[in-house]
Amino acid sequence: MFELHEVLVTITEPIVTLIEFMALILITLATVKLFIQGLWLLIRGDADGDQRRSIWLEYGRWLVAGLSVQLAADILESAIYTSWDSIGQLAAIAVIRTFLNYFLEKDIAEIRERQRRVRERREGREDHASSLEVPR
Repeated sequence: MFELHEVLVTITEPIVTLIEFMALILITLATVKLFIQGLWLLIRGDADGDQRRSIWLEYGRWLVAGLSVQLAADILESAIYTSWDSIGQLAAIAVIRTFLNYFLEKDIAEIRERQRRVRERREGREDHASSLEVPR
């Protein structure tokens, strides 16, 4: 039984490391992209609220993806570390990541709803303006 656990640890540890690295790459690339896009909007000087929210929404999606990938690594890691200290640490990390994920998802939903309302108002104004045109 002990040998089987050692095999499991030997196989799982590099997989967990690889998954954590993948999450790190996702979050890092998303952060770099956010920084470049934000800097570009700032330099151009025409950053309206919609553009900033759109960039933030995309960034939030990537953060949620990265956190979900990290949570998968935590779940795999919990299979090989059986001490209560290790499990407690993993549980704390999983709870923190889950809460972060929840609040990011909530922010994303609010931004989507705000963007939807803005679009509807714009479309309503365009429809109203076109109905006021004088036929020729």
